[in-house]
Amino acid sequence: MSDDDWSKLAPFVSRSDLGHRQLLVAANSPIDTIYFLEGGIASVVARNDSGEQTEVGIFGREGFSAAPVLLGNAQTPHDTFMQVDGGTALTINAAHLREAVNASRTLRDLLLRYINTFMIQTASSVVSNAHHSIETRLARWLLMCHDRTDGDDIYLTHEFMAMMIAAQRSGVTLTLHVLEGYGAIRSSRGKVTVKDRSLLEKAAGDSYGPPEACYRETIAPFGKSIRN
Repeated sequence: MSDDDWSKLAPFVSRSDLGHRQLLVAANSPIDTIYFLEGGIASVVARNDSGEQTEVGIFGREGFSAAPVLLGNAQTPHDTFMQVDGGTALTINAAHLREAVNASRTLRDLLLRYINTFMIQTASSVVSNAHHSIETRLARWLLMCHDRTDGDDIYLTHEFMAMMIAAQRSGVTLTLHVLEGYGAIRSSRGKVTVKDRSLLEKAAGDSYGPPEACYRETIAPFGKSIRN
């Protein structure tokens, strides 16, 4: 972001602490605040009429919440909440962000380029969930979390991982053992440690990479991929 664009936002920005599972965007409710994460990982989650949840996208310090606000919508059918490590976020009122975007084409274009990468990520998730094995899906998702985490430890329960990749908990537990057998990770209660990223990328195959490559090509360096 250029200094000029930042000057349009800075007077309206404040810093907020974020807690684990904190709700950033409530489904079907007016969006008042936008969060630009400085750490941690947030999940965008869709819910069916039975209350079952499936993750449709994630973001960390590379992104922001409530993209629909910049696409002309005041609300969204999806919840967004912190899934890993709270940390802090820069927050701004939605109306102030829209004013700044309307005043600066370069700011608007930058934020829309991010939304484009998020849409590519969402499409990749659909393809992965429809056509890939649990092993591939879990490897992809762990890589995405690893990209957004400082260090190699990812703090997540098996139940949460199952929800995020639309799988059964027992399947996730078995798959973690398989990936551990490869030497790609080490799994313990509530934590996965990435031991060999190259092996994890091999397990993910072509399910991982396009959204991350788009971000690097159109916005800024991103992630820990050995494919760069």
